[in-house]
Amino acid sequence: MQRRIRLGMVGGGQGAFIGAVHRIAARIDDQYALVAGALSSDPQRARDSGAALHLSPERCYSDYHAMAQAEAARADGVEAVAIVTPNHLHAPVATAFLEAGIHVICDKPLGISLAEGQALAALAGQKNLLFALTHTYSGYPLLRHAKAMVEAGDIGELRLVQVEYSQDWLADAIAAGGMSEGNWHNDPHKAGPGGVLLDVGLHAYHLAQFVSGQTPQQVLAELSTFVPHRTLDDHVQVMLRYANGAKGTLWASQVATGCENTVRLRLFGSKAQLDFDQEQPNELWCTPQGGNRQLLRPGRVDSAAARHATRVPAGHPEGYLEAFAQLYLDAALRIRALQSGLPVPQAARWLPTVTDGVAGLAFAEAVLRSHAAGASWTTLAS
Repeated sequence: MQRRIRLGMVGGGQGAFIGAVHRIAARIDDQYALVAGALSSDPQRARDSGAALHLSPERCYSDYHAMAQAEAARADGVEAVAIVTPNHLHAPVATAFLEAGIHVICDKPLGISLAEGQALAALAGQKNLLFALTHTYSGYPLLRHAKAMVEAGDIGELRLVQVEYSQDWLADAIAAGGMSEGNWHNDPHKAGPGGVLLDVGLHAYHLAQFVSGQTPQQVLAELSTFVPHRTLDDHVQVMLRYANGAKGTLWASQVATGCENTVRLRLFGSKAQLDFDQEQPNELWCTPQGGNRQLLRPGRVDSAAARHATRVPAGHPEGYLEAFAQLYLDAALRIRALQSGLPVPQAARWLPTVTDGVAGLAFAEAVLRSHAAGASWTTLAS
């Protein structure tokens, strides 16, 4: 029987939302054992956070460099590390672990600049290590089924793409200065040059690219900061042009009053339309041209992609945590294949990786350039 993959974590200490999500996701399919962590840069908080997760005291670090070096030297050292830090640390932490020969599973964005992302992609390739990126929504069974439908030609030629990620958690007024508002998300030194753009905007972009299978050639973008005293953007809207003539719109906002976590994708082809809203993740609507709207549900749709990402019988809801777990499962399959010298398993081929991260940063860089040029059409870097 294959043993669990030894997993480490950087960031995600006590009180951190996303660290707990990663740990739950890693446990759902029982492919990992969390054995070490640099859960905080504060030594006492690092020890306390590690103790709460039953880690051995000698494997609770407060410095990620020390963790990478120490774990690489151990016979039972971590084989993969989950990075759940603020954005500005993604690239330096990932670099330290890749240099140590350790696989990486990282929160998005890949980095805070396209140059950082390209350097990470080169290093991961040089080291022949997995670099997975946790674009959560690509783990949903119905979105994988939608991608399979698009690949099979079921919706015909793609004509229109509409994608939205809207929240309201930054809609309230803030005090002058405002740097502590939203924790690090409003600090350009930690979040990077984009606020909502590098946060949920990249999720929206990846989702559209993942399901449609197409990357826009040009963007026309406008960034807005609606709340006074905020440093970074809290709303972004983008027009998209594709090589085949298709058009698209993307908008992402964290000041969309009344929206909790609306992630919606609509694809319009010459044969049919697909419509998905992640707040109803067990529903995919397909409307054939001239036909009736059809509801597709997990456990009822029949595709290898959906079966691979479905864990429970029809009528038993699956959601965000299971979608996150799917990425960890696919990462485990790919890590085991690399360890055995085998090709990427077919079932895990849709795992977002460093390549997707570079594409996201190329999009963000083009959006920033377009906005700076007065919302003009701007070509994405190749």
